[in-house]
Amino acid sequence: MDENDDIQQSQYRVTAGELRAFVERFERLDAEKKDIADQQKEVMAEAKSRGYDTKILRKVVALRKKDPAEISEEEAVLDLYKEALGM
Repeated sequence: MDENDDIQQSQYRVTAGELRAFVERFERLDAEKKDIADQQKEVMAEAKSRGYDTKILRKVVALRKKDPAEISEEEAVLDLYKEALGM
């Protein structure tokens, strides 16, 4: 092996180690995401067992993420469409 081969091998090892670290971090985050999703399902199951409509709860959660002006605009358009369809 000459000096260039040694440098390439060294760069490869560093790159492989860095790549492995990225993959392992991503896998940990994916596992955490699954755990959080499972916890969210448990919350909704508990709410459902207490008589709440989980479909509506999910809509409320989505609405809480939006800006009030955006909500008003969507509701106005929805009302317009419903009126046009005679609903």
